[in-house]
Amino acid sequence: MNPNSRKTATGTHGHIDVETRGAVLVARIDGGPHALFDVTISKQLKELVDRADRDPNIHAVVFTGAHPDRFLSHADVTWLQQGGVGFPPINTSIAGVVTRMARAINKLPIVRSLAGLTRLKTLLQLDSLHATFLKMNASGTIFIAALNGSALAFGAEFAWACDLRIMADGDFLIGMTEVLLALTPGGGGSQRLTRLIGPQQSLTAILEGRLFTPAEALALGAVDEVVPQTSVVARAIERAEYLSLRSKKSLGAIKRSVYFGSSLTLEEGLQLEHAEFVVLDQSKEAQQLMLKYIAATETTGDLPLMNRKTYARALSTGRLGD
Repeated sequence: MNPNSRKTATGTHGHIDVETRGAVLVARIDGGPHALFDVTISKQLKELVDRADRDPNIHAVVFTGAHPDRFLSHADVTWLQQGGVGFPPINTSIAGVVTRMARAINKLPIVRSLAGLTRLKTLLQLDSLHATFLKMNASGTIFIAALNGSALAFGAEFAWACDLRIMADGDFLIGMTEVLLALTPGGGGSQRLTRLIGPQQSLTAILEGRLFTPAEALALGAVDEVVPQTSVVARAIERAEYLSLRSKKSLGAIKRSVYFGSSLTLEEGLQLEHAEFVVLDQSKEAQQLMLKYIAATETTGDLPLMNRKTYARALSTGRLGD
């Protein structure tokens, strides 16, 4: 176990170790002997995502597990159980109001600090985690899950909040098991898995609490690649470095258009895409590349992107003309 992890009366506080490899950060999630996600990891994750998003020199983050056979088992059940104690019975409509209130409170530091001393603490922590995942989806930084082992419930939800998932081949599993504890997914799994593999496949798996093998997850689209366990992190870094060659601003605009636009009406999604395009169309970087493209067309008499060698070079460098 990582020496920075701290043993307490209720269990182990997790830790994220971060290693810098050029424009890529490799973040190893240490959830203790059981590879559990807890509130300490959640806070460190928020700090890491904030850092990666605002630093122009950080282009990608690769997450992997410190446990030899687990990416993340699931959330610390003690954390979740204690968060549900002391509240009067409420229905979904009232709960919706409470969660929206938590989002508003989290935006006000002083109020958040005071509310964190009440029974709203766990609710605020979970809302902050959702906000972190949404920031990952909106960021120009690429986030990749290098699944070195199994990922159940919140472990799977974490992976599905990333942009790509590289999973180890072997006797490992990924999926949603909340129903087996009389719960429903709470970290975004019902929404993100559904967007990856479709509503019917997602529904039946979540209703049953059924887990996918690496091969099944790949066939369904729940993960993007399956490689030998010894190659998971290296392959994730390779993919991160490849995508990192592209414009960070462009990557962010594309991610926002896909993640947020695809759940809007067609007209609203098109408006979002158009707005993102207008911003980038005026950027210095795009203007320079477009002028180079026009000049190359005039010089050669043909469109550069129709030249296969030129196109292949652009894919490998991340920019046309480099």
